[in-house]
Amino acid sequence: MAYPLTTAMAGAFLIILQQLLMMNTGTHRAKAKIGVGLSDDQELERKVRRHGNLAENAALFLVILALVEGFTGGGSVVRSLAAIFVLARISHAIGFMSLSGSHADGSAFTPFVFFRMIGAMGTGLTGIALGLYLAYLLATL
Repeated sequence: MAYPLTTAMAGAFLIILQQLLMMNTGTHRAKAKIGVGLSDDQELERKVRRHGNLAENAALFLVILALVEGFTGGGSVVRSLAAIFVLARISHAIGFMSLSGSHADGSAFTPFVFFRMIGAMGTGLTGIALGLYLAYLLATL
């Protein structure tokens, strides 16, 4: 049995990022004494969304990546999509490091807005590409 090594490597990076973002959110909650909810704290809202957005996207991506890797045995397409996705998620997390990246009103294009934009586009495009690739593989069985 061949193991999905590319998926495993992407998963390793993503779980580390996920846990770092979770700890950052938890630390903020403890310092601000906010157990549940946001209490109109924009910093906490930013951290919750940064953590949640990764959780919303990474798990499904890894499941579909593992399926594609299982069908194909890996290869450059699988490795490329995994690498782009991981880099996009890192970029998105960087974009959310500042309120100017998460709560921008559109009047200022900051580096944080750029990183968030690249992260969101990279996440969406790799997800669509991966889904289309899986559909193609299934259609050609």
